[in-house]
Amino acid sequence: MRNRLPVSKLKRKGQSGAMSDQAERDFGPTKLMSLREAIERFVPDGASIAMSCALEPLIPFAAGHEIIRQGRRDLTLIGPISDVLFDQLIGAGCVARIMAAWAGNVSEGLGHNYRRAAEKGQPRGIEIVDHSNYSMAMALQAAALGVPYIPIRSLLGSDIARDNPGLRPSPSPLDGSPTLLALAVQPDVAILHVQRADALGRAHAWGGLGICEEAALAAKGVIYIAEEIVAPEVILSDPNRVLAPGFKTLAVVHEPGGAHPSPVQGYYNRDHAAFAEYHQATRTPEGFAEWLRAWVLDLPDRAAYLAKLGDDRWQSLAIQQHHFAAPVDYGY
Repeated sequence: MRNRLPVSKLKRKGQSGAMSDQAERDFGPTKLMSLREAIERFVPDGASIAMSCALEPLIPFAAGHEIIRQGRRDLTLIGPISDVLFDQLIGAGCVARIMAAWAGNVSEGLGHNYRRAAEKGQPRGIEIVDHSNYSMAMALQAAALGVPYIPIRSLLGSDIARDNPGLRPSPSPLDGSPTLLALAVQPDVAILHVQRADALGRAHAWGGLGICEEAALAAKGVIYIAEEIVAPEVILSDPNRVLAPGFKTLAVVHEPGGAHPSPVQGYYNRDHAAFAEYHQATRTPEGFAEWLRAWVLDLPDRAAYLAKLGDDRWQSLAIQQHHFAAPVDYGY
């Protein structure tokens, strides 16, 4: 099975040149590129980035690590409940602002770097704009719809509504009852890990998606990090599963294992031990610096990361029992 292959034998189908000249004439130009090129071209200093949008699964760790390696600065991170990817980017000094419902280490507790930045300004101070999962989703949905806000009643009376200027109290024009206006949030780019994509920029994702679709539609552009690159006809065979139209896609990157240690349904399971190990290793700034060198800065790419992880550990995360969806009939 594909997810039982040793790391050293993972096939990297779909890299540059995977589409024939005839296919490009038939379907359009390829958007495939390396992760390094995608981050270099489309994630500049000061960018606002929607990441970790599926909450615990499909976290684009490989993309985050490449952002760190390229030394990006003054980023705004946008997301719902972020797991440790936000913590890693904060600890590396990449982040100026967080717009999220929570940032930390879901299975272990608070993120040490996030806490140090918030409380002590280490390695730099960050601005924190609090949302709930729901208000974050509605702010992105407003941008996706091209409207300035969406009225909500969630968070009325809360400190989040009091402190977040993007949640404005306003009486309903219908009956005067209290509402909040969740102002639109449009990220410069959404970086989404998915199960599969085609070279034209259309992607399928399944399982717990959180607010991936809202982020993809809200952002000015999307970078997909895909476990597999498939033919366009595979994507078109199930159009309801496509996250966003291909014209919004900036880049498609083929990066098997790119979401580890988070899970990708149908491909590999969550590496619970990795989150615990990270939590222990990063209790001090010195511990984080050591972890960062070992797992990000001293590794050129995700293939080297998986090789360091080792075949035995990778195979231990393989899917044990497959559950396939029933086919659907799109006939007419």
